[in-house]
Amino acid sequence: MIKVELQNEQGVALYELEEGSSVFSLGMAISREVARSIIAAKVNGKTVNTRYILNDGDKVSFITFKDEEGKKIFRHTTSHILAQAVLRLYPDTKFAIGPAIDNGFYYDFEFSKPLAMTDFDAIEKEMKKIVSENLPIERFELPRAEALELMKDQPYKVELINDLPEGETISFYKQGDFTDLCAGEHLAFTGAVKAFKLTSLAGAYWRGSEKNKMLQRIYGTSFETKAELEAHLKAIEDAKARDHNKIGRELEYFTTVDIIGQGLPIMLPKGARTIQLLQRFVEDEEQRRGYLLTKTPFMAKRDLYKISGHWDHYRENMFIMGDPDAEGEVFALRPMTCPFQFQAYLVKTRSYRDLPMRLGETSTLFRNEASGEMHGLIRVRQFTISEGHLACTPEQLEDEFKGCLDLALYFLKATGLDDDVSYRFSKRDPSNREKYIGSAEEWEKVQGEMRTILDDIGIKYTEAEGEAAFYGPKLDIQIRNVHGKEDTLITIQIDFQLAERFGMEYVDKDGEKKNPYVIHRTSIGCYERTLALLLEKYAGALPLWMAPEQVRILTLNDRVADYIRDIKKALEKEGMRVELDERNEKIGFKIREAQVEKVPYMLVIGDKEMEENVIAVRSRADGKTTVMSLEQLIEKLKHEVETFAK
Repeated sequence: MIKVELQNEQGVALYELEEGSSVFSLGMAISREVARSIIAAKVNGKTVNTRYILNDGDKVSFITFKDEEGKKIFRHTTSHILAQAVLRLYPDTKFAIGPAIDNGFYYDFEFSKPLAMTDFDAIEKEMKKIVSENLPIERFELPRAEALELMKDQPYKVELINDLPEGETISFYKQGDFTDLCAGEHLAFTGAVKAFKLTSLAGAYWRGSEKNKMLQRIYGTSFETKAELEAHLKAIEDAKARDHNKIGRELEYFTTVDIIGQGLPIMLPKGARTIQLLQRFVEDEEQRRGYLLTKTPFMAKRDLYKISGHWDHYRENMFIMGDPDAEGEVFALRPMTCPFQFQAYLVKTRSYRDLPMRLGETSTLFRNEASGEMHGLIRVRQFTISEGHLACTPEQLEDEFKGCLDLALYFLKATGLDDDVSYRFSKRDPSNREKYIGSAEEWEKVQGEMRTILDDIGIKYTEAEGEAAFYGPKLDIQIRNVHGKEDTLITIQIDFQLAERFGMEYVDKDGEKKNPYVIHRTSIGCYERTLALLLEKYAGALPLWMAPEQVRILTLNDRVADYIRDIKKALEKEGMRVELDERNEKIGFKIREAQVEKVPYMLVIGDKEMEENVIAVRSRADGKTTVMSLEQLIEKLKHEVETFAK
C-alpha cells in the first residue's frame, strides 16, 4: 500500500491506495463524480494526466475544467483531435501550431487546396469518430536527430525543433495514427472531449510575420458538456450582434471604402460627433489639470525619428515617403507624437521651477498595421489619440504617474468602461537586446521604480515581459472586445532615455543641468477604439451625454409645427442635440425607427400637448411615456448629462 496527500480548497487529506494506483484511482477513492471531473493533476508540482501512477508520499492536487489550466489542457487536446481529423481527410496537409486560447483553441494549417467553412461538417464528423475511438494519449521524448527524422515531412515542425536550444527536451504526444510535437500536458484519452464546435476560419501568417507564408487558421471551442457548449455558442451569437463592426455600420457611425484602403475608416456624422464630444471632454479636463496644448505636424524628416530611435526600432510600422536608403530628405508620417512635443520643451532653457511640464495634444497618428491585424475601429492605420507627455524631476515622478492614472480612471468611469479593464505592467524582455535602448541596469532601476509606484497605488496588475516600449516600461490598461480579444486601451509609460537623446535638460536647485524623466500617456486612448468599445458595451445605445442625437421630436400632425420649433430652439439653447421628424408617417412607425436608431428620448407632440403646453416624453430605456413641462424636461436632461447617467 502507498499513502498520498491530496491537497484541495478544503485542506489536506491522506489516502491509502494500492501500489500501482493512478490519479484516476485516487479520484475514484473519493467518488465516481470526482474521478470524472479530473482533467489532470499536479503531482509534487508537476502536471500529469489521470493515468499517471502514484508513488508513496506523493502530494497531489486535482485540476478540473473549473481551473484555467484545466480548460487549456482540455482545449489543447481538442486542437490535436482537430489536427488528427484534418490529416485523415487531407493527408498532404502541413500543420503548424495549435494552442489553447481564451474560450477555445485554434490550429494553423497549410492546405494544398484552400479550405472553406463548408468543410467544417466533414471535419467535425471525423473528430467525433476520433472521440468515439477513445484513443489513449501518450507522451514520449526523442533526441534531436530522431525528432527531425520523425517530422521530416512537416516543415513547420522541423523549424520549431531546430529553434529549440541545445539540450532542450523534445517531447511528442501520440494518439492513434497521429503524433504531434508538443510540450503538453493533455487529457489521458480522446474520449473525454464530449462537446466541441469549429467556429471560424481565418488567415494567419506563420509566426505572425507577413514575411512568412499565409496559413489557414481553424478556430474552435470545446466544453465538458453539450449544455455548456450551447450556452457558449449563444454568447458568441450575442457578441456578433454587439460587434461594433455590425452596429457601427447599421447605425451609420462609420464606413469603409475599398478604394480608400483597409484600416482607413470614414467617420460618418454620428461617429464624428461622438468622437468630437469625447475629444472636447478630454481636452477641457486636461486643461483643468494643468496641461498645455500643442499642435504638431503629421510628418517629419527621418532625422527626427533617428534621434528618437523610431527609425531603428519601429521603421517597419511607419509610412515612409521616399526611398529610406537614399540620400537626401526622406519623410515619414508620425507613428506617435513624443519627438514632436519635445520640441515645445526645447524652445528655451528650463528650470526645476518649470517642472512638471504637462503637454497634451489630440494627435492623428499613422501606423502600418499588417492587413491581418486590422479589425473595424479597434485596430486601424490612421487614428486619433489623446496623447500627452510630462517632463518631471525624479522627486515628482510618482505623483505625476499617479495623476496620469487618476485622469485615465476618471475618463473610464465617465464612459462606463471602468468595470471592464485590467492592468498590465509591461517590462523589457531581457533576452531581446535589439528591441530596446538603454542598459540592463538602467532598465532594472526604472522597472523597480515603476513597480514601487504601482504597489503604492494598490492596483492589481499582471507582469508581461517583452511588452514594454523600446524606451521604457509602461502600465497598460487592457480591455477585451465582445469576442474576448484583449487590446490596450490606455498606456502610461516611464521614459528614461529620450530626454537625454533630445538634449532635454533643466537646471536643478543645485545649479546642475539634469535630464528630466518623461511620462508618455494617453488619457482615453485611441478615440476610434474607444468608440468601438462603447458601441459594443452599450449595444449602440450610448449614454445621453455622448449620444450624437439626444432627442428626436416626433409630430402627430402639421398643426404643431411652430410649437415643436420652439421646443427644439429651447433645447438647443441648453446645448442639447435635437432632430425633428415631421414626416407624414404613422407615429408608431416613427417611434420604432427612433428606437432602432437608439435615440435616448423621443418627444411625441400632437394637438393635446400643444394645447396643454406640455411634452409627452418617451424613454429609450424602458419605453415608458411621461408627460412633463419643457422646464422639467430640460432639468431632467441636464441632470442626466451632468451625472453621466447611463
